[in-house]
Amino acid sequence: MTLEWTDQDSRAVDTARILAADAVEKVGNGHPGTPISLAPVAYLLYQKVMNTDPTDDLWLGRDRFVLSAGHASLTQYTQLYLGGMGLELDDIKALRTWGSRTPGHPEYHHTKFVECTTGPLGAGISNAVGMAMAARRERGLFDPEAPEGESVFDRQVYVIAGDGCLQEGISSEASSLAATQNLGNLTMIYDDNRITIEGETDISFTEDVSARYEAYGWHVAHVDWTNGGTEYREDMDALYAAIEEAKAVTDKPSFIKLTTVIGWPLPNKQGMHAVHGSKIGGDEIAAMKELLKFPQEPFAIDTDIVDYARRNAAERGRAARAAWDEKYQAWRDANPERAALLDRAAARKLPEDLSLPVFEEGKKSTRAASGEVLSALASQLPELWGGSADLAGSNNTTMKGEPSFLPTERATHDWPGNPYGRTLHFGIREHAMGGILNGINLSGLTRAYGGTFLVFADYMRPAVRLAAIMGVPTVFVWSHDSVGVGEDGPTHQPIEHLASLRAIPGVDIVRPADANETSVAWGEILRRTERPSGIILSRQDLRTIPRGEKYASAEGVANGGYVVSEADGDATVILIASGSEVALALDAQDALQAEGIATRVVSMPCQEWFDEQPEEYRESVLPAAVTARVSIEAGIAMGWSKYVGPKGASVSIEHFGASASGNKCFEEFGFTVDNVVATAKSVL
Repeated sequence: MTLEWTDQDSRAVDTARILAADAVEKVGNGHPGTPISLAPVAYLLYQKVMNTDPTDDLWLGRDRFVLSAGHASLTQYTQLYLGGMGLELDDIKALRTWGSRTPGHPEYHHTKFVECTTGPLGAGISNAVGMAMAARRERGLFDPEAPEGESVFDRQVYVIAGDGCLQEGISSEASSLAATQNLGNLTMIYDDNRITIEGETDISFTEDVSARYEAYGWHVAHVDWTNGGTEYREDMDALYAAIEEAKAVTDKPSFIKLTTVIGWPLPNKQGMHAVHGSKIGGDEIAAMKELLKFPQEPFAIDTDIVDYARRNAAERGRAARAAWDEKYQAWRDANPERAALLDRAAARKLPEDLSLPVFEEGKKSTRAASGEVLSALASQLPELWGGSADLAGSNNTTMKGEPSFLPTERATHDWPGNPYGRTLHFGIREHAMGGILNGINLSGLTRAYGGTFLVFADYMRPAVRLAAIMGVPTVFVWSHDSVGVGEDGPTHQPIEHLASLRAIPGVDIVRPADANETSVAWGEILRRTERPSGIILSRQDLRTIPRGEKYASAEGVANGGYVVSEADGDATVILIASGSEVALALDAQDALQAEGIATRVVSMPCQEWFDEQPEEYRESVLPAAVTARVSIEAGIAMGWSKYVGPKGASVSIEHFGASASGNKCFEEFGFTVDNVVATAKSVL
C-alpha cells in the first residue's frame, strides 16, 4: 500500500508538537521531548494505520495502542485531540492538573481510548503481549473457523517503547514469550533516541537491541530518520512501509527500530536529555514556533487543521466500523450460541447455574482443591483460562484435559496444545506473567489467572499494583503460603508477603482454610469484576472442616470473615485465623472450652471483603464487648491490630523461617495448641 501524506498531515503533526511544548510549559513540568519528536509516529498510527472509531472507545473491532513509554503521555493525548477521540484543547491545557483528563501518565478508565495505565517502564510491553494473546484466544473461542485475517476478532496491537522500556527486565521476559507464542498481530515501535534521564545511553545501555530481538525470534526492521547521523529527515514512507511489512508477517511479532533525535525539530535543544523530563523554556519554544511558522501565543493553532484531522479520522472510522459491523452481524446470525457466550463474557457475568465443587471430610491441600475447582469450572466457563510461571504441577493451575495455548509446533508430549488452547505457560517469568495477565483481562472477553509461589509474588508486585490501579479483575494464584513449605527453607517460606500484598489498595487477598473455603473463594473471586484478587493456597494437606451442626457453612467466605465455630455460651475470647491456622484455632477452641473458657473461632480468609460488610455484620462476628482476641496467622502480625484491638494479641512469625519439615517449623515457631491457649489466656 502507498501512504497518502499531504501538507495538511505535516501541519497536523507540527500542531501536535506545538501543543506538547505549550502544555508542559504551562503546567511547569512534564516530558515534552518525546511527544515532539514522535508526533509523526503517533499521527501515522492513529490517522493512517489503526482501525479506530472515534465515537466508540470500546468498539470490539478496534486495534489496540499501548504507549509503554507512558511518561510521554502527550504523544497520545495530542492524537486523541486531533482525532476527535474524547479530548479537547482545554484538556491539553490542563495537563497534569487536578481532575484533568490528561494526567501525567496515561490512565485506564480515566481517559477514553487509553487501553492500559502505563508509566512504570516496560510494563506496557507486557500488557501489549497479553492483548495480542487475548485476541488469538478470543478468535479461537468465538470464531475459530474463519480464514486467517478475516475474523471480526482479528486485530492488531501496536506499542511504542523507548530505551527505558527495553532496559527493564519485564520487557525481556514478555518479548521472549511473545516470540515463543508467534504473536504475528503485535508490532512494537522502538524509539531509538539514545537518551534517558541521566543523559546519553552510552553510560548504561550499549547492546544491539535489534540483534536481541532477532535472537528472541521477532521480525526486525530498522528505519533511520537520522540517515546515519548525516541529516534528519522524517521518512514517513519508510516507516509506513515497515509497519505494513510487519502486518504481513503473521507468524512472529514485529520489532521496528526507529532511530530518532529526541525533541526534533527544537532548534537548540534537540538531542539533549534536558528536554526528556523538563519544560523546554520560552525562548526555545519561540524559536521552534518561528521555525514551524506558528504564532507565538500559547496554544495558537490552526483550527482548520484540527478539523481536517478530525474529519479524516471520522471518515476512516466510519468506513472501518461499517465494514466490521456487517461482518459482525453475519457472524452473530451464523453463531447464536457463541454470540450468547460473547454477550455474557463481555458483561463479565457468570452462568446462573454455576456449580462449584463440595468436598467431603478428609485432608487436602488448598492448592489441590483449587486445581479441582478450576477443572470443574472449565466446561462451565469457556472464557476462563490460565496457567503458571513454570509451576503448573505445584500450583495446580491446569484445568484437567485442557490443551495448551501454543503454536502447534511448540506442543510437546507432556503438553499437547494448539494456537487456541487454554493452558498458559509463562515460563519462569513472574513479572511478565502479571503484566500479560493484565493485558489479557483488559481485552475484556476472557478472564485469565496465573500462578507461582507466594514468596515469588515479590517478583511480580508491580503488575499487581497496576492491576489494582486499573481495577482489572486479574486472578493471581499464589501457593506454598507459609513455613508449611518446609525443607525448602527461608528463601521459599513467605513471612511478610500477606501483609505486604494486603497493603496494596484495591487488591483482595483471599487465604482459604480448607477445600470448601477454596471452592467458595473461587466463586466469589469470579463474581467480583472490578478489582484483582490473589488466592493464597497451602502446599501441605489441611483437614476439610466437617460443616454442619458444629461448624458453619463455608459460604461465609463470601463475607470475608465469619464465625466458623461458635462458643459454648457467651464468648469471652475470640480466635481469628486464616488459611491453615483455622484448624489450629479450632483445636485451641476445644482445649480452651474444656477449661471452661467460652471461645469463638472466626475464619478470616479475606480482610478486604470483611471490611466492606455492613457494620452490623462485622459487629455480629467481632462484637466490641469481647476485647480478648487473638489472631493466628503464619506471617507477620502487621495488619491484624485492627481486628484484635489494643487488648488483643497475635500468634505470628516476626522472623524468617528455617529448613525443616513444615510440622517442625510450625512447632518451633509457636503454632501449637499450647501456645494459642496460653496467648488467649494472657489477653483474658
